[in-house]
Amino acid sequence: MAILDHTAELGGAELALLRLLEVVDRERVEPVVVLFSSGPLEERLQRVGQRVVVVPLDPRVRDMGRAVGPLSALRRAASGAAFLHRLAASLRALDVDVVHSTSLKADLLAIPVALLLRKPLVWHVHDRIAEDYLPFRTVRLLRFLARRVPHAVVVNSEATAATLPGARRPTVAYPGLSSEQVAHSGRRLQPEGGPVVGMVGRLSPTKGQLVLVRAARHVVDVRPTTRFRLVGSAAFGAADYERELRSEIGRLGLEADIDLVGFVDDPRGELEAMSVCVHASTVPEPFGQVVTEAMGWGVPVVATRGGGVDEIVRTSPRGSETGLLVDAGDEQALALAVLDVIDRPAEALARASRALADVADRFGIERSAETVTGVWEEAAL
Repeated sequence: MAILDHTAELGGAELALLRLLEVVDRERVEPVVVLFSSGPLEERLQRVGQRVVVVPLDPRVRDMGRAVGPLSALRRAASGAAFLHRLAASLRALDVDVVHSTSLKADLLAIPVALLLRKPLVWHVHDRIAEDYLPFRTVRLLRFLARRVPHAVVVNSEATAATLPGARRPTVAYPGLSSEQVAHSGRRLQPEGGPVVGMVGRLSPTKGQLVLVRAARHVVDVRPTTRFRLVGSAAFGAADYERELRSEIGRLGLEADIDLVGFVDDPRGELEAMSVCVHASTVPEPFGQVVTEAMGWGVPVVATRGGGVDEIVRTSPRGSETGLLVDAGDEQALALAVLDVIDRPAEALARASRALADVADRFGIERSAETVTGVWEEAAL
């Protein structure tokens, strides 16, 4: 079983892969991860005993962002056939039965290799294939290929599946939580010194940190002791966005109220300190791992509607809610929801308790691993 990923950085899909490989039944499948560069993911995989092979890819292809799109990556890779030959040779030497690609660039690059080796290809799609998320031509290409090429398609949510109409055998395998990501004790909503509102995720316009900064002004006006922590660093060419965030924090006079924490390898310590965790994405998320992670840690959640988040957060009927949802980009609604958590701690903690039980039941990594293993076994027949 060869699992292909174009990046060795630790994004959401890569962290989900790590958790899955820690629990997969190795008496049923023998996975080997093939990365197109070295980096933190390679180190983390090796730390848990996972076999890793690195087949280097031209950084001009590997590091292109979504604005350029996988279509350009495919064209460049086609002109650099040497990489595809090296990749095919590596997989042939590994004597794999199934090729499993787990990023959009890997999905495309795996096609000629799987065809050359005459091995079934499984796509694992972690992105909504939609025009509000990817370039138009990329969307059309991926949808066309998804209907015709892979033996099977695994997706991270029903929301992602809905953006791949006609895809071959889409199977939903949620990015599951490990047992270490699920809290087993109660928590205090109001830490000493006042409420802490946190957000975890790379700094990016689509993640909505700017919306939270503007909402923070409204919250601090009402509850001056509230502090905000933005956990994550700029990535994928978003340095300008970080500068914009800092400028807006200064313009609103919030320098003493908002901390830009930067990247944190393990966010559990940050989650532990939060009174509320905010998800403020401005476009629908394919899934929303930070939402399940916060819920698994017993933290009250305020999130934006749409995409996979709607599958995570239960909002009705009244009395069974597991979080609060607001419309994307609505800073006033976001501020009011945050204040609702702060001002009604008993209700917020009741929602958080229901959420913890719900995500522990529905989003365990063992369930995800069983689903994906079943797809692999069927493909290998």
